Amino acid sequence: MDEPDVAGAETHDEWQHRVAEALAFLRRRLTGDYEVDEFGFDAELTEQVFLPMLRPLYRWWWRVEVIGMEHVPSTGGALVVSNHAGTLAAMDALMVQLAVHDQHPARRYLRGLGADLVFQTPVLGELARKVGNTLACNPDAERLLRRGELVGVWPEGFKGIGKPFSERYKLQRFGRGGFVGAALRTGTPIIPCSVIGSEEIYPNLANASTLARALGLPYFPVTPTFPWLGPLGLVPLPSKWLIEFGEPIETAGLAEDPMLIFDLTDRVRETIQQTLYRLLQRRRSVFF
Repeated sequence: MDEPDVAGAETHDEWQHRVAEALAFLRRRLTGDYEVDEFGFDAELTEQVFLPMLRPLYRWWWRVEVIGMEHVPSTGGALVVSNHAGTLAAMDALMVQLAVHDQHPARRYLRGLGADLVFQTPVLGELARKVGNTLACNPDAERLLRRGELVGVWPEGFKGIGKPFSERYKLQRFGRGGFVGAALRTGTPIIPCSVIGSEEIYPNLANASTLARALGLPYFPVTPTFPWLGPLGLVPLPSKWLIEFGEPIETAGLAEDPMLIFDLTDRVRETIQQTLYRLLQRRRSVFF
């Protein structure tokens, strides 16, 4: 008498479970039986659809390695401040958000602060809000921090994303330190975050500034593959990524002062810059 195929039965049961979950998800979406918070964050959509789409890039294409996750608190508000790059897409922000969710024991969400242009762009703006991002302004940042959320900020902005390849891993200005002011007013720690790998996914060789002005964009990059190869030029190179979260810089009990804001902004920037140099030495090559 043949033995039952236990492995096959388990696979079939798992398949049925996944189908049932997918149908239940679709039913909730169609009936509106789901919740979003006051910023438009849809946790279920993020968990079930958005993050799974990013994981192949994170795990297999860029093979992201994370260091220092123990510095990210399990509860309470904190401000994660990171360098910024990407040229054609701010993939570094997405990878940091996925790292926090997937590799932190508490599986926390990192609520990103984005530029006005992101939320003014049709479809993209709505999607950005649904997956947890909001406008990069102090009122929104402070409301999230006071609610005990992890908040991510990329102070280089478009200057960081669009910088030429010749200036890779050289931090641009961090502005006037608005993120430090938000941390001081809410008494939340600042966690420096350094990302290696994002500068090589789309090497920015030139900026077609005339075309950028005509399209109302901050820059229009020219890479080895874009725009020459059309949609194929949007395929990122498989660089090796390292993400390091540094020790928190405490702000509780500190008074908001212009000189202190300047000093803390410079301290965070210098910490990230020195960490970038160290991580570059650790990485064996761009692709390994």
